[in-house]
Amino acid sequence: SNMTKNPMAKHLHQDGPKKDDTQNAGNYNIFRDSLLRYCGYANEIGESFRYQYPRFVKPSYAVAFGYCLADSFSAGYQVMLEKENDGDEGPHNNKKDTRSREKRAAIAMFDTLLWQSLASVAIPGGVINTIVRATRFAVARTVGLPLVVTKWAPTVMGLGSIPFIVKPIDECVDFALDNSTRNFLDLES
Repeated sequence: SNMTKNPMAKHLHQDGPKKDDTQNAGNYNIFRDSLLRYCGYANEIGESFRYQYPRFVKPSYAVAFGYCLADSFSAGYQVMLEKENDGDEGPHNNKKDTRSREKRAAIAMFDTLLWQSLASVAIPGGVINTIVRATRFAVARTVGLPLVVTKWAPTVMGLGSIPFIVKPIDECVDFALDNSTRNFLDLES
């Protein structure tokens, strides 16, 4: 469900269509409701393998940022497909919004790119990098560990932490944007 309070951010956190939910069948977002979503986490995998395969890190960020850009363009395109603001309520079109479709599309693209860049790339990449570095530091100072543990424990800890950091980071980014840029963008109408 859409966790954010801001109507301009309804393009984020949409659930895929449910079998018995015909009203929301048009809300399916391939970037969030399919396996393609995992491309946004490519850099976390790259960060986890940083010390084993350092040349994998930059390409993993390229995949993740490519995903962010594609989702951003998709959000703008979805707004452009909506009817012109004739009073119909849609995910980006509410009765009080008098902005042009182009302006709403640009706002949706900006908001999506900012959200994805923070929630999918920058913050998780930094968190995973910190976890991997701290684990590497700890195992390097622990006497008697087998070489395989010393080599792979940081990677395992990085990969293993991904499922636990995603939702809290998403919620923090929602909160931050709901109380900063999204408020500003809503006042611009």
